[in-house]
Amino acid sequence: MSGAEVVQKLKKSGEHCRVMIVDDSVLVQKQMSAILASEGFEVVETAGDGEEALEKYRENKNQIDLITMDITMPKMDGITALSKLIEFNPKVVVVMVSAVGKENLVKKSLLIGAKNYVVKPLTREKVVPRVTSALQYLDR
Repeated sequence: MSGAEVVQKLKKSGEHCRVMIVDDSVLVQKQMSAILASEGFEVVETAGDGEEALEKYRENKNQIDLITMDITMPKMDGITALSKLIEFNPKVVVVMVSAVGKENLVKKSLLIGAKNYVVKPLTREKVVPRVTSALQYLDR
């Protein structure tokens, strides 16, 4: 089933895909939130670094279907947070968000278990296809 078909299935069944957005920039959190909300996603959590993301995910695992995770953040970077999230729940669905020039870190995150990635600056044309393609990994 393609990502788009999964989104349609979620919308038809009345369920929203619940997302946590993790980025140290409030502006990026708002941009990602607006893009995803306009496509029917429900943003249920935001976090400013990997430590906060890990804490919120552990508390609300059953309320979060997908995570968008910035790679470069203070306290705990996205790669470390991704590793710890997968350790906690091997079925977690994470889409990494990267600045231009971080290709090696993107590759590393995909090897660790990220389902896809988006390169900043964020646009609807970049975000929506990448995030929806990751929905095929949802364990519903």
